[in-house]
Amino acid sequence: MPTDRLDEVRRRHASAEAGGGAERKERQHREGKLSARERIELLLDEGTFEEVDKLVRHRCRDFGMDKETVDGDGFVTGYGLIHGRPAYVFAQDFTVFGGSLSEMNARKICKIMDLALKTGAPVIGLNDSGGARIQEGVMSLAGYADIFLRNTISSGVVPQISAIMGPCAGGAVYSPALTDFIFMVDKTSHMFVTGPDVIKTVTHEDVTKERLGGGLTHNTVSGVAHFLAPEDADCLRSIRELLTYLPQNNREDPPRKPTQDPTERQDAKLDSIVPEESNQPYDIKDIITRVVDDAVFFEVMEHYAKNMVVGFARMDGRTIGIVANQPAFLAGCLDINSSTKGARFVRFCDAFNIPLVTFEDVPGFLPGTDQEFGGIIRHGAKLLYAYAEATVPKITIITRKAYGGAYCVMGSKHIRADVNLAYPTAEIAVMGAEGAVNVVYRREIAAASDPTAARAQKIAEFRERFASPFVAAEQGYIDDVIEPHETRPRVIRALRMLETKVDTNPPKKHGNIPL
Repeated sequence: MPTDRLDEVRRRHASAEAGGGAERKERQHREGKLSARERIELLLDEGTFEEVDKLVRHRCRDFGMDKETVDGDGFVTGYGLIHGRPAYVFAQDFTVFGGSLSEMNARKICKIMDLALKTGAPVIGLNDSGGARIQEGVMSLAGYADIFLRNTISSGVVPQISAIMGPCAGGAVYSPALTDFIFMVDKTSHMFVTGPDVIKTVTHEDVTKERLGGGLTHNTVSGVAHFLAPEDADCLRSIRELLTYLPQNNREDPPRKPTQDPTERQDAKLDSIVPEESNQPYDIKDIITRVVDDAVFFEVMEHYAKNMVVGFARMDGRTIGIVANQPAFLAGCLDINSSTKGARFVRFCDAFNIPLVTFEDVPGFLPGTDQEFGGIIRHGAKLLYAYAEATVPKITIITRKAYGGAYCVMGSKHIRADVNLAYPTAEIAVMGAEGAVNVVYRREIAAASDPTAARAQKIAEFRERFASPFVAAEQGYIDDVIEPHETRPRVIRALRMLETKVDTNPPKKHGNIPL
């Protein structure tokens, strides 16, 4: 082979690997950010990365761009292995034209997304971009739309994960928003549709980039992001951990992980976690971690809508999705944010064959004009729709309160839950005994010689007669009332029984979820 051709190959590969040069790469490091290629090296198993379109160049000839070309055009795309399983990845290189999206590097992303869909493997996007390349005009905008289409078509077919590891603004935010999970890095990543300068011009609001669209904001206030990492390396490690719970695509079951945690293990401490007084809080995670394999719970959206807890764990070595009310925050009430949080998680698990285990302690929907004006009816219906639509194995454990419409929503037997269990502390009723007595026995209490004592007596009677788990069990709405210490073996047996479950919905193009 001619030496000059070999030299040209080596030169071009070196050009692509150099990106924007050593100085700009060092600037990334000073800002606490890794380079695009360093991120891919940490994300994928060592030595498994196969790059695609390494030598692509842009085609723009306006504004002097014909004199500025870099092999790869600022994006690094390809595939490799994560824990020995295939995955596709693209990383925006901020050192080349600010990581801006062009016609050609958008095609690079589309190519690997198409390959992921054909082969059935996850796609991970590492975002660090100044936005659309202005010099290319509509060509760069077309690139965004091409990516959005593939995000939508791939949804529910292969897992899609986005890591925001720098700026992500304007139209660029909508590709991550269409993916399943968004990771952000504290202090160095930002997402917003319009930046602080535009906001100040239009609305006269003064806001910093960090407060407007930083990782903390999107993990605690907006709910746009699902995970917050202190730095790039932690973010990439968390993505690798998340993928251990997920199947490669919607035709596979999640991977199993051997465990030494006995399936028949019982935990006596579970018998005392739920307080005797129904108005006393407790941490639902204390129950979750005592039930799942090796006490490992991978929480999703930990910092947002804390009255609802969602995340992944394993039981009997198999991935499960956990949805739980959190009595330690807003008494575990369902509100707008927690309903949306729960609904999205339930739908993800259903799309990817992950059984759902629900721990229920819910006094109802949060009252107030803010909730009603904000559409709690519509948002609460999302959670109801998600549970009712799901065809994966569904197991529900009522630990304490299950009141009103919230009882129906949280994986009740009436919306196709397969196994419903309750602790002896469970209270299943239209409303709490205190409120119910005020309605049903109002006149009788008012006429009593000692209204306080009469009310207390009626509350005790109502709780025993109507709110006891045994009433629901007698009707078959609860399959069994169990002692808390036997939760783990009972749930595992149910999961094993449901391994071959087949359930379907009527043929249709798609439903009309109340968005």
